[in-house]
Amino acid sequence: MSAPELHVRGTAIPGLLLVDVPVHGDNRGWFKENWQRAKAVAAGLPDFGPVQNNVSYNGDRGTTRGIHAEPWDKYVSVATGRIFGAWVDLRAGETFGAVVTGEIGPDTAVFVPRGVGNAFQTLEDATAYTYLVNDHWSAEALDEYSFLNLADETVAIDWPVPLQQAQLSDKDRRHPRLAEVAPLAPAPVLVVGRTGQLGRALVALLEERGLPHRAVGRDELDLAEPASWPEALRTGKGLRRYRAVVNAAAHTAVDEAETPEGRTAAWAANATGVAALAAACAAARVPLLHVSTDYVFDGTLPLDHQYPVDAPVGPLSVYGQSKAAGEAAVRALPRHWVVRTSWVIGDGGNFVSVMAELAARGVDPRVVDDQVGRLTFVEDLAAGALHLVEQAAPYGTYHLTGAGEPLSWAEVARRVFELAGADPDRVSPVSTAEYTGDRTGVAPRPRNSVLDLSALRATGFEPHDHVELLGTRLHADGAGGTARG
Repeated sequence: MSAPELHVRGTAIPGLLLVDVPVHGDNRGWFKENWQRAKAVAAGLPDFGPVQNNVSYNGDRGTTRGIHAEPWDKYVSVATGRIFGAWVDLRAGETFGAVVTGEIGPDTAVFVPRGVGNAFQTLEDATAYTYLVNDHWSAEALDEYSFLNLADETVAIDWPVPLQQAQLSDKDRRHPRLAEVAPLAPAPVLVVGRTGQLGRALVALLEERGLPHRAVGRDELDLAEPASWPEALRTGKGLRRYRAVVNAAAHTAVDEAETPEGRTAAWAANATGVAALAAACAAARVPLLHVSTDYVFDGTLPLDHQYPVDAPVGPLSVYGQSKAAGEAAVRALPRHWVVRTSWVIGDGGNFVSVMAELAARGVDPRVVDDQVGRLTFVEDLAAGALHLVEQAAPYGTYHLTGAGEPLSWAEVARRVFELAGADPDRVSPVSTAEYTGDRTGVAPRPRNSVLDLSALRATGFEPHDHVELLGTRLHADGAGGTARG
């Protein structure tokens, strides 16, 4: 009676998917699994998290509804009867105004993504039309809806029953023509940690690409104090309209975290606060991208090995322990990306800018040579994080650092001196034990911070070589002088 297995087909509208649904019939009638999450996702449908099931009963042939584009995804099917379906892309982009039409019966379903206009006309009396949606209607979000007139001449839908003879609502008759429709923008991204170096880089990239977003700092959402958050954020109600939440905030004072006060602050921001944010995202059914660190590993892996994403964690420091706890909280969220990074270089004071300053001032530094890793320039980190969100990459854990040959901190310092026109031999390599000496309150660092990037590369993102980007950064800042980092 239908396809033996669930089968998903693409269409001319990106994200609009036709689904062949197995229907099993006998002398009593028929049966189908209208939505079975595991099978649907395995077949290629998005794991879109429906929260409501609606049914529209239509008594007469020719009943016509639409064209409505709403700020949520929907999975449409027919329980009884048949319909002529019409879908128009009302999202901003090259496919704005693209049309897909076709007959739909019990053996076919359609996944309609946010911003694609949905309409149907019944081809039989007593047709029941059903749809799952992944958000609830809200009067506060009416500006995120879009509508198109069923008789629009530009899309020119060939309705089986002429609209003059069809049954329409007065409201549907009054919808605007395509020339008057404002394209629906993508759902915005929420950036937590607006004032940090990664938060600033994310905002700059989102603005450069013209992507809708909102960024909040500690004045609006202090990770360390979930009780102070606005109720809409704390409960998740204010997150439902977001495409994703990107957590770029953290307590990163590694040595300070070894003190009694710092330990409390690190756990509050990196573990307790992250767990509260994950719970809010779970309530809103919004994906969370959380940035973590190589410090969740103990660094004892041989230096010619790289840490895979599924390597057991074993943090040495309070900072690493608090970040590992935050990761665990995020993994309880079905829709998440945990992005581990290392040796981040941003637009503030950092190791590279300090070394360039010392080179310019004639200071000869002692730098540890038994900690190995790769630099991660914050622009690369921001671009990779947004890539996972924009491409709807498979949920899970990723490593995102610069690419290329791993170096020790001493080797990085020598490269900086050389690029700044100074003698690299002025850098004296020392062991971590020699460098720290008898100092107390210094957090233990991983000896090996080299992270395997293969999971990230499988999504289509290739980080820059960290040594090449180091040269680009220093030349942009003025090699031979002071680098800003």
